[in-house]
Amino acid sequence: MMNSTTTSKNKNKINRLLTGLGAAAFWLVVWQVISMLVAQELLVPAPLVVLKALSGLVRTSDFWQSAGRSLLRILLGFLLGVIAGSGAAVMTTRFKTADALLSPLLRLVRATPVASFIILALVWIKTGYLPSFISFLMVVPLVWNNVESGIKHIDIRLLEMAKVFRLSWFKTLIFVRIPSVMPYFMAACTAGMGLAWKSGIAAEVICRPPFSIGNQLQNAKSHLETPQVFAWTITVILLSLVLEKLLVSFAAGFGKRFNAGGGN
Repeated sequence: MMNSTTTSKNKNKINRLLTGLGAAAFWLVVWQVISMLVAQELLVPAPLVVLKALSGLVRTSDFWQSAGRSLLRILLGFLLGVIAGSGAAVMTTRFKTADALLSPLLRLVRATPVASFIILALVWIKTGYLPSFISFLMVVPLVWNNVESGIKHIDIRLLEMAKVFRLSWFKTLIFVRIPSVMPYFMAACTAGMGLAWKSGIAAEVICRPPFSIGNQLQNAKSHLETPQVFAWTITVILLSLVLEKLLVSFAAGFGKRFNAGGGN
C-alpha cells in the first residue's frame, strides 16, 4: 500500500514537472516568435540574447552585490512587516480602541498606490532604507487582514474544549489558537513575499540606492540595453520564486514538527 502511494505521488510530481516544462517551452516559443516579428533587439530581444546577457551578468561581482543587497533590504522590510502586521491583528481583535485607531489606517495604507508612498517617503527616509520601508508598508496590511480573519474564525468549540480540559492560557495558545491561525498567516506570508519584492524593487528603481537590482535596471534602461533589462527582470522573478518556495517548504516542515510536538 505504501509503495503504491509513493509511486502515485512520484507520478504526480513528474506530471507537474512535465506540465511546467511544457508551459515554459510554449511561452519561450511565443517570445521567440514575437522577437522575430518585431525584429528589433532594442524592443524585444530574443530569449537566447537575454540568456547570454544574464550569463554575462552572473560572472560579475556587481551582479551578486546588487542581488544580495536588494535581497537583504527587501527581506528586512518583509520580516518587520510580518511582525507588525501580526501584532496589529492581535491588538485589533482584542481591544476595541486599537481596532478603531489602527483598522482605518491599515485600510488606507492598503488602498494607497505604491508609487505615492515611494514619492512621499523620498522626502523623509534615506535612499538606502526606502526599499525596506516600502516593503514593510505593503506587507503590514496584508498580514494584518489575514491574521485578523484567522483569529476571528477560530472554532469556538475548540476554545470551549480547552476550557473543559482546563488547559492553561499558554497551552491554549500553542495547541488551539496558533494552529487555527497558521493557514491564514502562511497565506499572507506567501502573498506578502511577492508583494514585498515588487514594491521593494519599484522603490529601488525610483530612489536608486547603490548596488541594487533597481539601480541596475534603471542603468540598463538609460543605456538602452534591453537584454540586460530583461535579464535583471528575470533575476527578480527567479529570486521571488525561490524565496516563496523556501517559505512554503519551511511552513510545511514547521507544521509537521509542530503537530508532532503537539502529539507528544
